[in-house]
Amino acid sequence: MAFPFPETVRKDPKFLEPFDPAGFRHVHGPRTVDEAFLFRVDPLLGGRVAIQVQSSIRPDWNYAFQNATFLLAAPPQVQPFDPVFTAGESLRFRLLANPTRRLSRGSAGPDGKPVDPKWIGKRVPVPFDQLQDWLNRQAEKSGFRIRELSSLHSGYLFISQGPGTYGADLFSVQYDGILEVEDPVRFQDAVVHGLGPAKGFGFGLLSVTPP
Repeated sequence: MAFPFPETVRKDPKFLEPFDPAGFRHVHGPRTVDEAFLFRVDPLLGGRVAIQVQSSIRPDWNYAFQNATFLLAAPPQVQPFDPVFTAGESLRFRLLANPTRRLSRGSAGPDGKPVDPKWIGKRVPVPFDQLQDWLNRQAEKSGFRIRELSSLHSGYLFISQGPGTYGADLFSVQYDGILEVEDPVRFQDAVVHGLGPAKGFGFGLLSVTPP
């Protein structure tokens, strides 16, 4: 994966033009080693946040923050990230996920009865007592296993869809812990593509570091 190098914010008038929506089609496109990106907003003390971005191409930070430079406490800090994973390796991880399931014919509701047909095809949150199982299934198909889950926090993340529209509350769960790599190839693929749905809204970025 190739990652960008830092740039300073320019005051060129051309960067003050309105955003072109067509320039954001890649946000919800397929994630590959050559295009698209993953991101996560991490809360900090004092009501601040840090935006973590993992990008396979060099972002134009001037364009991204052209109308909101006042939001930046400092210029973006960027470093390359091209890890090589090995089987049996232990890593500390953080994942902000949107654990949901898509209802189908025969799906049961909280009362154990079949869901109303109007809900078929809709995504609903995974029940709280099944959140760790959801993560274990993601891990199994992504070449790693959870050795220790140190924290699990659930809630809802409000997503604004622009002026004049109603936003949406998306189910949000932050997982922190220790994982063990079992299949380096599949695990690398999970780091590149992310885990679970709603990646275009800040979910799915699997951040790892030596424990």
